[in-house]
Amino acid sequence: MATSAAKPATSDDLWSDEELAEVRGRLLDEIAELNADVARAEAGLAEGDDSEGAGDDPADAGAKTYEREREIALTLNARDLIAQNERAIARIDAGTYGVCESCHKPIGKERLQAFPRATLCVACKQREERR
Repeated sequence: MATSAAKPATSDDLWSDEELAEVRGRLLDEIAELNADVARAEAGLAEGDDSEGAGDDPADAGAKTYEREREIALTLNARDLIAQNERAIARIDAGTYGVCESCHKPIGKERLQAFPRATLCVACKQREERR
């Protein structure tokens, strides 16, 4: 069985330095926004409510617990997005941005313009999601 070689990049798949700089800027802006969101959420979680549970009826305590867990989940999600953005920037720096990590074929500009953190082409992502 022959192994398939990566298809040659077409002009539609190639990224200019200006395009990469624009993507990098978008990713850095998003990292800054996410870091600010995380800082605000962590400050709110750290402050907490000293009177939590004191005189609360079960519904109030449940609502506070739900909101706290929601804030924690959002903070973890933001941290994950920061890591994904940093990884995309590292791929830009390494010259591997836009190359599928699985099959090593071009991911495609449209996909990366819609989701700049993508590391897999559509076919490999679909295969991964079926597992």
